[in-house]
Amino acid sequence: MSESPITQPSDDDVVSAYLYLFARLLVARQENYDINVEGVGWNQIKYNPVGSAEFVNPNLDVAYLEAWVAVDAEHAVTLEVPQISGRYYTVQIMDVWGEVIANVNERNNADHPAGTIAFRLAGSTPTVDPGALVIDLPGPKAKILARVELKDTPDAAVALQQQFTIHAPDGVEIAPPPVVPDFTNTQLPGVEAFRVGPALLATAPDAMPDAARYSAMVSSVANYVATSDDAAAAVDAVIHTKAVPAFLAGTKGFGTQRNGWSVAFSAGRFGNDVLARAIVDYGGIWANVVDEAIYYVGQLGSDGELLDGSQTYEIRFASDEPDSLVDAFWSLTLYSVPDYHVVANPLDRFDINSEASLTTNSDGTTSIWLAPERPAEAGDANWLPTPAGRGFSLNLRLYVARAPALRGEWFPPVIQAVR
Repeated sequence: MSESPITQPSDDDVVSAYLYLFARLLVARQENYDINVEGVGWNQIKYNPVGSAEFVNPNLDVAYLEAWVAVDAEHAVTLEVPQISGRYYTVQIMDVWGEVIANVNERNNADHPAGTIAFRLAGSTPTVDPGALVIDLPGPKAKILARVELKDTPDAAVALQQQFTIHAPDGVEIAPPPVVPDFTNTQLPGVEAFRVGPALLATAPDAMPDAARYSAMVSSVANYVATSDDAAAAVDAVIHTKAVPAFLAGTKGFGTQRNGWSVAFSAGRFGNDVLARAIVDYGGIWANVVDEAIYYVGQLGSDGELLDGSQTYEIRFASDEPDSLVDAFWSLTLYSVPDYHVVANPLDRFDINSEASLTTNSDGTTSIWLAPERPAEAGDANWLPTPAGRGFSLNLRLYVARAPALRGEWFPPVIQAVR
């Protein structure tokens, strides 16, 4: 019996398959960078220096530590978490799609907020300390990103950061980072994404409910690409004329949008929203779930145009905001686009946060000013320098947000273009 002929996928199927696959490519690219470029190694903690802005979309208000955990059916890996009180912290565990598996902290684990966490492969039964909090991983690899709030005592936060330790037994079998094509945030991958697609997906169990359908779509496109150079060229053309434009259009406003801001309330657990997952992995990889942090991305001024570093903008918060919206803290950070790194400026000021001594207006409101030079109306602490002649993006983070934000009833004020 002859096999069914391989047919050309529809343009819509190519676009859907590409958007699905792109999220996995982004995380795999980060894995390759962390392991092969930075060379930290598996089951080793990288204690990021306070104030470090080396990685994408950094939050400069916490002491970070990160690690790639690798387990197998015979071996578990443990993380020791110190006792932390009086400041925000969480141990965020993610899969290789950027989906959040768990957050360990005093809110989610009142009976085990610190001490030993044991990571094991789901379905396996390695020997584990009976007093450990066990986290089952859907695949053999996971990413840990722990945050400890700096508050006004960064030295104490760093001391706590250094008390996190990881322990791995000998003999864990670890696959090298998967092969992915070279690409950047300005030069996205073309048909080469599908040449590695099926092998890449085979390394990555996916919690997305509709994962099987999307995975089959990726395989179908990959099979067609392999039939001939003409087929590959046809798929490449669809990627560059339809899939990439659709993705980039999405980055300019996704999820819930208001006042020039966007927010994805599905961040960290995306359901079947392949576009939101790809966008978040692109611009804010390792985003947490909204119960821990809500991320409002500001990209449009009141004039409807993308934010321009040569212009002056005012964000005027109502009395007591954003403080009244969080149980932990908030921060507003400015990033370059499209690479989402902080922008150098003479003040070395990249964000404004809960610890800032902001000047209030006569009516009780608080204005944050965005401009290349400090506006005459702005108190020094209220000014965030912008990159003249370049675009930029904002990220307002609310850590442990209160009900109005969690329910979507509150949104950041408009980013008012003043001049």
